[in-house]
Amino acid sequence: MSRSATKPHEIVERALELSTADGCVVIADEESTANLRWAGNALTTNGVTRGRTLTVIATVDGKEGTASGVVTRAAVTADDLEPLVRAAEQAARGAGPAEDAQPLVTGTPASPDFTEAPVETSSAVFGDFAPALGEAFARARAGGRELYGFANHEMVSSYLGTSTGLRLRHDQPNGTLELNAKSPDRTKSAWAGRATRDFKDVDPAALDLELAQRLDWARRRVDLPAGRYETLLPSTAVADLLIYQMWSSSARDAAEGRTVFSKPGGATRLGDRLAELPLTMRSDPHEPGLESAPFVLAHSSGGDSSVFDNGLPIGPTDWIREGELAHLATSRHSAALTGLPVAPAIDNLILDGGGDRSLDEMVAATERGLLLTCLWYIREVDPATLLLTGLTRDGVYLVENGEVVGEVNNFRFNESPVGLLGRATEAGRTEKTLPREWGDYFTRAAMPALRVPDFNMSSVSQGV
Repeated sequence: MSRSATKPHEIVERALELSTADGCVVIADEESTANLRWAGNALTTNGVTRGRTLTVIATVDGKEGTASGVVTRAAVTADDLEPLVRAAEQAARGAGPAEDAQPLVTGTPASPDFTEAPVETSSAVFGDFAPALGEAFARARAGGRELYGFANHEMVSSYLGTSTGLRLRHDQPNGTLELNAKSPDRTKSAWAGRATRDFKDVDPAALDLELAQRLDWARRRVDLPAGRYETLLPSTAVADLLIYQMWSSSARDAAEGRTVFSKPGGATRLGDRLAELPLTMRSDPHEPGLESAPFVLAHSSGGDSSVFDNGLPIGPTDWIREGELAHLATSRHSAALTGLPVAPAIDNLILDGGGDRSLDEMVAATERGLLLTCLWYIREVDPATLLLTGLTRDGVYLVENGEVVGEVNNFRFNESPVGLLGRATEAGRTEKTLPREWGDYFTRAAMPALRVPDFNMSSVSQGV
C-alpha cells in the first residue's frame, strides 16, 4: 500500500494487517461538521470542519485470560498506523485479564458500502434553512424580539473491521437547532430546540412564532412558592429525564443492588409494573427519522458496554412494555453474569403512551397547573431511587381554565423519572424532540408530553 493512502477502509485494512496480537478491532470515524451561529437577529459565524479518529483495540490471550488494550488518536494517516497498532498491543500486554473478555464477534454480514468514501456534510445543508432564518430575523426585529442561537450538522461515517472478518460501516447524520428569543431589555427569555437529520424538516418561522407567544405570556408575572403542582412536561423535558433513566438501566448494577431497578438478594425488577398508563419505552436502530447504528460500536469498555462486542447486531428493544419493565441493558459479559438476555444500548429512545393530544390540547384541558419549557443542570441525588434534581429554565407558565395566564418564577425540582412514570395521568402525542440538557450527547429521541399531578418543585430558583 502506498504510504499516502488515507481512505478510511484502507486505513482499517492496513491496521489489521499490521497487528500481531491474537485479536484486533479497528474503528475509523470520519467526521465532518457545518454550523451557523447568530445573535441579536444577525448571523455571526459559520464554519465547516473535518476530522478522523482511529481506535485500535488489541486482544492478547494469556494463561489467566484475555487482555485488551485500547488506543484512540485523531488525525491519523497511513504513516501513523504502525506506532498506533503497537501502542494498543503494548497496552494489552501490560494489562491484566479483561473482566469482560469474550470471543470477538463473527458472522455479521459485511456492509456493501464498506469500501466507499465517507459521506460528508457541508454548508449546503443549510441551503433552505438559512434564508428562512433570515426572514425570521426580520419578523423578530419588527416584533421587538432578539433571536440568538446555533445550528449544527454533523455526519460521522464509522468503519469497523476485525481480525475475525467483520467489515461494517454506518453513516450517522445528526443535526441540532437551538433558538432563544429575548426581550430587548433581556429580562425575558424563551427557548425552542429541534433535532433533525438534514434541516429539511425545521421551520424557523414556526419556531419564532412559538417563541413570540411565550414572550407574550411572560408579560404578566406571577410569583409562586415551592410545592407540588400539576405540571405539563413537554417532550424535551421528558426526554432529558428518561435518557438519564436509560443511562441508569444497567442490568449488572441492578443485579448487584445498586439502582432503582434492584430487588433484595440479587434480583432485578424486571416484570414489575412501573406505570399505570400503557407506556412503552423502546429503542430501535431502524426507527424512521431516528436511525442509528444497527450493530455495536464500542470505543471502550465500561458498565454494560464492551469492546469485545464490536460488530454485534442489535435490533428493536422494549425497555418498558405497556407499563412493565421488560429489559435492562447488557453486554454479552453482563448478560452471562446476570442470566438476562443480551440487550446492548441503542443510540435512540422512544416513549409511546397511546395519546394523541398535542401539548396545546393538553394545556386547554388543564384547570390549573404549570407548563414547563425545559430542564437543565440535572444531577443525581440518590441512585437507589434515581432521585434527580435540576432547574427549570426559559419559561415556566401558569395555566388556569385551559389558558396560559402568565409566567411564574423558576424552580429547583426533586423527582425520579421512574416515579414520574408511575404517577403520570396523561401522555400526549409522541413527537421527535431535542433534549435540552443532554443534547450534546444524545439527540435521537421521540417523546410525548406528560401530565404529572404532583410534580415536586422543591424550592424557588432565581435562574432564567
